[in-house]
Amino acid sequence: MISNRWSDSDAEEFRAAAGDNPADRELALRVYSSRLIGQDPDLVMHGGGNTSVKLTRKDIFGNDIKVLHVKGSGWALDIIDAAGLPGVRLDPLLQLRSLDRLSDEDMVNIQRCNLLDSTSSNPSIETLLHAFLPHTYVDHTHSTAFLALANLPDAEAAMHEIFGDRMAFVPYIMPGFDLAKLAADIYDKNPAVEGLLLVHHGHFAFGDSAKASYEKIIEHSNRVESWLRDTLASAALTRPAISAAADILPLLRGKIGAASAAHSADRDVAMPVMDLRTGDAITGFLARPDITALAQRGVATPDHVIRTKRFPLHLTKDILAGGDDAIAGAVDDFVADYKAYFDRNRDRSAAAKTMITPTPGLVWIAGLGIVGIGADAKAAAIAADLGQQTLAVMTMGEASGGFRPLGEAALFEMEYWSLEQAKLGRKTPPALTGRVVLITGGAGAIGRATANAFAAMGANIFLVDRDQPVLEQTRSGLGAGHGGVALDITAAGAAENAVAECVNRFGGLDILISNAGAAWTGNMATVDDAVLRRSFELNFFFSRIRPLPKPPPPYLRRRAAVARSCSMFPNRR
Repeated sequence: MISNRWSDSDAEEFRAAAGDNPADRELALRVYSSRLIGQDPDLVMHGGGNTSVKLTRKDIFGNDIKVLHVKGSGWALDIIDAAGLPGVRLDPLLQLRSLDRLSDEDMVNIQRCNLLDSTSSNPSIETLLHAFLPHTYVDHTHSTAFLALANLPDAEAAMHEIFGDRMAFVPYIMPGFDLAKLAADIYDKNPAVEGLLLVHHGHFAFGDSAKASYEKIIEHSNRVESWLRDTLASAALTRPAISAAADILPLLRGKIGAASAAHSADRDVAMPVMDLRTGDAITGFLARPDITALAQRGVATPDHVIRTKRFPLHLTKDILAGGDDAIAGAVDDFVADYKAYFDRNRDRSAAAKTMITPTPGLVWIAGLGIVGIGADAKAAAIAADLGQQTLAVMTMGEASGGFRPLGEAALFEMEYWSLEQAKLGRKTPPALTGRVVLITGGAGAIGRATANAFAAMGANIFLVDRDQPVLEQTRSGLGAGHGGVALDITAAGAAENAVAECVNRFGGLDILISNAGAAWTGNMATVDDAVLRRSFELNFFFSRIRPLPKPPPPYLRRRAAVARSCSMFPNRR
């Protein structure tokens, strides 16, 4: 169940810090409750959901104007501040409701033209829906429980069973002007409702205060979760033997990277980064008897499709038993299926479409777990988080009548919608984005400087050092998304363990910096034998790379050769 974390004293601190302006103090409460929502992954994940507040402000002439402050594009609710809730003049937005049609381009333009600050980020795609609802505070979430409810075969009947007439049902329409008008019309038919269920999409709640709206979000979500858990089947699931990540992920990463390079016609395109999630709940889910059907069912909410594609790549027990060729073949089949899906749907739109990279964003691996895939560690973690939430949504939904998400045509429309694609950004990535760099002696002065240099160029860093506290300090100094393991690299099997840990964290290894070393001094004739042995063990014997458990595929051999050459010249300190 989701905890209500509202604190009157914390809320007052936000208000006090905003100064004496009444509108700014009210906006501060909007910031506070938005953060409470954003910091709970059971409510929103990675840009999902949005919040708003309607205020009265003075214009440059001193006239009172109504203003809608709504979450800006690119802002995350968990860390949002006042700048992340750009103000838009409300009256021009309300006039739009009288129109029969409004293009996405015109909608975005009108919203930008009515910003109080022209330098603000674009207001949310859902801005008009927030504007058309009359309440001071409006909250929109993608809670796990509500996504399960929103994807049931008869979501409306289930909603009425749970809420009676307290919740209104909104059929699926693409976000934007049409959805805003439909939702507002449905609300007007029963203005006593406390919220809206948007099928295949999520949940809206509202109130006259930040606290009232937030508490409705919590109460509604917990009510749905309680109903779902009452119907949740508790059938025992058998689990296949755990597969070794080191035997699967490097091959998978190489094959997906090769497919991406072929699509872009760039042989130097970076390998993807992987984020492995495992555990009894996940491997148990992947052992369900209906897992093959679920793998082809779809996403929990259309927003996920830009991160995870519509289906995961599903590596079954049979595929894993077939070895490297079968895994590589499964990737080829996924790419072919995606291209066929694109060809089937691209002609539905009047606007020309260019196919994005046809490789998977999420992998289900029997006996191992789920793997998020992205251009860097952050993107891979987002895909893994969304994949994990989808497993929970599927579990709840299947036990409560069925998980029946949005169909292919509507998903394609969302995946190739210009406003949705804009969330991914189009900035040129740093030169080493996607590269995985393992640095031994990573917590020392040279290792730390090396790590900082590679991280500044976009690489994903994996540190190896004996000193756990210093290693953690160094890793945190690099920023989020990096990894490491504390061990004595000279111990038997330590090198293999370090590489395996790196593979588990990122899916593979591109660059090895064999930096661990030490300079013990003394007279050659009198130096202690133990010191001499330690010096040779660390500075000579470890500098040789142990062979991999099995030969890498051809497209990985060039990188392996680079790693070996790097290891021949370890730094000495």
